[in-house]
Amino acid sequence: MATRNEPFSVKMILIFIQFLTMVSWFVERSSGFEGRNDESHFGSVEISSFLPADVCTHSAIKGFNKRQSTMEILHRHGPCSQNKASTAPSLSEILSQDQARVESIQARIDPYSNTNKSKLDNLNSKLNNFDDKKAKLPVQSGRSLGSGNYIVTIGLGTPKRTLSLMFDTGSDLTWTQCQPCARSCYQQQEPIFNPLTSRSYKNVSCNSAECSQLSSATGNSPGCTTTTCVYGIQYGDQSFSVGFFSRDKLTISAADVFPNFLFGCGQNNQGLFGNTAGLLGLGRNALSIVSQTAPKYGKYFSYCLPSTSSKTGHLTLGKTRPLTRVNFTPLDRSQGTAFYFIDIVSISVGGRQLPIRQSVFQTAGGIIDSGTVITRLPPAAYSAMSAAFRKLMSKYPIARAYSILDTCYDLSGHTSVSIPIISFTFGGNVKLDLDPTGILVAVAKSRLCLAFAGNSDASSVAIYGNTQQKTFEVLYDVGAGKVGFGAAGCK
Repeated sequence: MATRNEPFSVKMILIFIQFLTMVSWFVERSSGFEGRNDESHFGSVEISSFLPADVCTHSAIKGFNKRQSTMEILHRHGPCSQNKASTAPSLSEILSQDQARVESIQARIDPYSNTNKSKLDNLNSKLNNFDDKKAKLPVQSGRSLGSGNYIVTIGLGTPKRTLSLMFDTGSDLTWTQCQPCARSCYQQQEPIFNPLTSRSYKNVSCNSAECSQLSSATGNSPGCTTTTCVYGIQYGDQSFSVGFFSRDKLTISAADVFPNFLFGCGQNNQGLFGNTAGLLGLGRNALSIVSQTAPKYGKYFSYCLPSTSSKTGHLTLGKTRPLTRVNFTPLDRSQGTAFYFIDIVSISVGGRQLPIRQSVFQTAGGIIDSGTVITRLPPAAYSAMSAAFRKLMSKYPIARAYSILDTCYDLSGHTSVSIPIISFTFGGNVKLDLDPTGILVAVAKSRLCLAFAGNSDASSVAIYGNTQQKTFEVLYDVGAGKVGFGAAGCK
C-alpha cells in the first residue's frame, strides 16, 4: 500500500516545494512595496558626482552618430563656457529666475485662471521705444524666461560671425543683439553683430507675411518704422528685446547653411541674458529654427544635457541613427504650438508606483521644457513623491529647506549616498529611470535636496524640466508629433 502511494506523495512534495518557491518570490518582489528596501531600486552615488569640477570635460557623443549639424552644448555658468559672467549667480538666484519662468509659462497656457490674472497684469507693461520715431510695442503676455542654462554656438552673416546663444524649446523667435544698439545692449562675450558688415543681411518689410507671423511667435503685434518690421518680446522676469525683424545667412556647419534665416536684430535689450549674444528658439512656431530649417532637417532635433555644469552635451538638428534603444511618447498637438505637451501617466519612487489619481495629471496637463531647471508637479503628485522619498531616506538627517526645494538632507560625514530611484512613465508606456543628478541637486558641499517642486495650483501645468533630462538623449520628431528618450546619451 505504501509502495503504491509513493509516486503520489512525491508529486505532492514537489507541488508543495514549487508553491513555497512562488511564495518566496512573491514576498521578495513585494518587499520593496511595503517599505523594505529592495536594493535594485536604489543607487549608491558618490556625493562628489553632484558637484561640478573646476575643469571642463568635453563629453563625446555616446550612442548616437555625430553629424555636421551637431553643436556642442555648454552650461553658461560652468568652466566650459567662455561666456560666463565674472560673478556667477547663486543657486538661490537661479531658482528665483526659474520660478519667474514657470509662472510665465503657466500664465501663457492659462491666462484667465485666478492664479494667473494678476501675473499677467504685471506683465502687460509697455516696452520703451528704442528710438523716439520707433513704434511702441505693448506686451500682451510674458514669454518664457529667456535666461536658460545652456548655450550653443552658431554663425550669422557674410562673412560669418560666431555667436553664442541660449537655446530654448519654450521660445520661438531667434534673436541676437545688433549694433548700433540704438537704445541699449547688455554686455556680451563676443563682438555684437553688426548688420552693416554682412553682405547678406536684409530687413523684413512691414507688409510682409513674415512680419505678421511675429504675433504668434512673440505674443506681441509687430511694430513698424518707415518700412521695416519691428519685433518686441518680453520675458517673465521683465527681460526684453526689441529691434528690427531681419533675415541673413545662418551657418550651422560648412555643409549646413541657410541663406534667408529670419531672426530678431535687437536694438534695445535688457535683462538676465548673461554674456550670451541672444537666444535660439526651438519651439513649434513657423518662425522657430525647427520650422525654418524643416526642408533640410524635417522638423527633427535632439539634445543631451550633461550631468554637471563642468561637462558638455550636444544639440543636433536633423535625424541621427540611434545606436541605443529610444522610446517615443506622443505629443499632444491639440494644445497648440506654444509648447511641447506630453502626458505624465505615473511616478515611482524606489520601485513603488505612487498612489496618484490619473485625474491629477489630466487636470494639470504637462510639457517638457529645456529652459525650466526644476520639474514642477501638481501639488498632490509632489506631496506623494516627497513623502515616499522621505520615508526611504529616513536614515539620513533632514536639513532645512532651500528656496523652492523643501526636501533636503545633511550628508556631512558621508562620501556617498544611497538614493531611491525615481521613475516617470509617460504616454505610450515610456518609462524613464532618472539619472541620480536628476533626482538630487547639491545646494552646498554636503547638503542635497530633492530636485522637484510642487505647483501652488492643481490646475497649473506640470513642467518636466532640464535637471530631470540630464544624460538622456531627448529626440523631438515634431513632424510626427512625438518625443523620444534614449538613456546614456552623454555623461
